[in-house]
Amino acid sequence: MYAHVKQAVLERRYEGGTLLTEGELAEAVGVSRTPVREALLKLEVEGLIRLYPKKGALVLPVSAQEIADVVETRQLVEAHAIRKAVPAAPALIERLTELLAKQQEQAAAGDLAGAAVTDRCFHAEIVRSGGNEILSRLYDQLRDRQLRMGVAVMHAHPDRITKTLSEHQEILDALRSGDAEAAVALVHRHVSWFSNLARGDVR
Repeated sequence: MYAHVKQAVLERRYEGGTLLTEGELAEAVGVSRTPVREALLKLEVEGLIRLYPKKGALVLPVSAQEIADVVETRQLVEAHAIRKAVPAAPALIERLTELLAKQQEQAAAGDLAGAAVTDRCFHAEIVRSGGNEILSRLYDQLRDRQLRMGVAVMHAHPDRITKTLSEHQEILDALRSGDAEAAVALVHRHVSWFSNLARGDVR
């Protein structure tokens, strides 16, 4: 139950501002209210919903502060990882090429949620290649926030996916050529686009 509701929130099947009730969720999944209540309590702790007694659970929108915090953290972590990863191993280049091709297929099929997941995988692969396990775990802890932001952005700005694919290709080309500083600059520009959304909530 927990995984079902969480995934629906992350993929924007339940959008920010939606009020969920225990009864509706229990009926939709075919379970009693007890596991629904437990799932909602966990999701409130994770900052995805806010519970209102006798009313239900409000899905919280992606906030401007959350966007700004995630952008800043990503820029720091990814820049450090790129500098450590260059010269990039052939296995990294091969994996990034595969992920980019997958994201292109998802975008062509209109699978924006899937494309957002693959987007996160593309960047996570770069971070892992830096060889710092602590930074990799820190980055993975941002997974849910990144996925939710990515899906929200792609739905609000569906034309952005074309630009994202182009920027991923540029990052891949810089890594392939061994130009760490060019790759860092490209990632910084790529991630900074999110900060433009920090002027208001992404619904």
